[in-house]
Amino acid sequence: MSATPRLSVVFATYNRAALAKRLVQQLGAQSLPPESFEIVVVDDGSATDVAALLRSLDVPCPLQALTQANQGAAAARHHAVSVARGDIVVTVDDDMEIGQDFLAAHLKLHEGGPRRVVLGHIRPAAQLATMPIFERYHAEMLDRFVRGVESGSVALHGNDVCTGNVSFRRADYEAVGGFDKTLGRSEDADLGLRLEKAGCELLFSREAYTVHGSDHASLAVWMQRAYRYGIFDLRIAHKHVDLPWASPWRFFRLVHPLSRLPLALSVALPPIGRGLGRAAIAAALALDRLGAERVAVAGTTLAYGLLYFAGVRAEAGALRAALADWRSYEASL
Repeated sequence: MSATPRLSVVFATYNRAALAKRLVQQLGAQSLPPESFEIVVVDDGSATDVAALLRSLDVPCPLQALTQANQGAAAARHHAVSVARGDIVVTVDDDMEIGQDFLAAHLKLHEGGPRRVVLGHIRPAAQLATMPIFERYHAEMLDRFVRGVESGSVALHGNDVCTGNVSFRRADYEAVGGFDKTLGRSEDADLGLRLEKAGCELLFSREAYTVHGSDHASLAVWMQRAYRYGIFDLRIAHKHVDLPWASPWRFFRLVHPLSRLPLALSVALPPIGRGLGRAAIAAALALDRLGAERVAVAGTTLAYGLLYFAGVRAEAGALRAALADWRSYEASL
């Protein structure tokens, strides 16, 4: 084993051998001296031996490519961080692409102050226009977030942390207990909230960018993910009742007033909300085929919200419990 690196870049992968290979090769081409960083990859039980493929690659920096039985992304990422040796940990998703100065940009900000959490810019892929409408919707949401942060109209909080591009000190990660392996979604937001509460400083970096070259193509998977995000976001909010911005109910204050009624209906009657969500995304797809992309993105936004709040209600349980939870959030403001 080589001397201890200053920085460890970690990621989890699952049935994405070609994308994981691409990312490792791009990490191997970083402008930082290769002895200053390492790569740690955990394959979360893919159908093929991704770890062996990655170990066969010729990269100048140390590489650990490990395999575990399928336990989910949170467990795989935690496994990777647990064997990382660097003082600073950078996490990326396996479908990201990076430039040669990616790690140098993260390291520069950490050298500027202690106990920092650096959120890097996630850019859309050059082929975004050919990607499904739900991927273009997510790209638009990320762009709005970046514009808000850079203009000062959006404050950074821990639940803005995204494993697609973030770095933190390993000691801070360990001090707050790392990723919650029981979470099926939003484990990065939960980690970020705990780092925030522990006193870490959150920074945004446009220079430390990744490019999201997603291979997501399944509408059914996207719809199920929206629903599951609602479930786990409320679960996380209950872990952080002292942080109002952790609550999914905050979105009612952020959406267009005309959207609030259907979202409330999704909370009150989740089967109808999910049905409306399916109808909204079907309409968005039709509008997109007609060339009305802006309206299609708006329809996709509504569809996501309907599915998301059906998930929030599922986690809350009875309608009375959901309403009590919403009132508690409003009272905390």
